[in-house]
Amino acid sequence: MTFTIPLQRLARLACSTLLLMLVGVGLLSARPGTALAAEASPPVDSAALAKAVVAMEQLDQMRISLASTLEGRTEEPTIETMKEVCKPVGMRAIAIGKENGWQVRQVASKYRNPDHAPANAQESQVIDLFNRHPEINGLWEPATAEQGAGLHYYRRINVEPSCLACHGTRASRPAFVKENYPNDKAFDFKVGDLRGMYAVMLPEVKAAISQAME
Repeated sequence: MTFTIPLQRLARLACSTLLLMLVGVGLLSARPGTALAAEASPPVDSAALAKAVVAMEQLDQMRISLASTLEGRTEEPTIETMKEVCKPVGMRAIAIGKENGWQVRQVASKYRNPDHAPANAQESQVIDLFNRHPEINGLWEPATAEQGAGLHYYRRINVEPSCLACHGTRASRPAFVKENYPNDKAFDFKVGDLRGMYAVMLPEVKAAISQAME
C-alpha cells in the first residue's frame, strides 16, 4: 500500500519550510505572537528542511489512511488490529530515519507505549506548546546541549475520529489494551485533540547552527 501527497501540496510544503524556520527556531523561549513575526535566516539548506517536512506529512497521511480502515467496523479492535493499523507507522518512522541519517520518534505525554514518553525537557515543552496553540502544526528547534549537535523538527499529531476506537474513554478501551498496557495513559481523547508529535533530529547541522546563532 502506498501513500502519496499531491505534487501541488508538496510544493506548498517545500515553499513553507522557510516560514517554518522563521516560526520555529527559538519559539519555546518566545511568546507565540512575537515568534510568529520574527525574521531570521534558515541555518541549513532549505531543501534539507523541506525533505524532513514532506517526510513527516507523508508519514501522517499514512497514519490517517490506515486509521480510516477502522471506520464502519463493528467488532472490537484486537492486537492484530494494532499490528495492521499502528505498527506500520512506527516501522515507517524508523525506516525514514535510517534512509536519511535522522532520528525519528513518535512522542506523546499521554502515551500507551512507554517508549513514546518525552525523552527530555524540550520534547515536553514542545508538546505543551502544541497543546496550548493548536494553530501551530510544526516547528524547528536547535538541539539542546544534552541532545548533541543538531536541529529538531516537531510535527503535531491530531486525533482522528477513527482513533477513538482505541483511544476513547478509559472504560471503552479494547480488551487487549487493558490487558497489555496496565499503565496506559492514552485514553479520554476527543476528535481534534493533540495525540502527540513526530520528533525528527537532523544531526549534521552543527556548523550551520553555530553560524546562525552568532
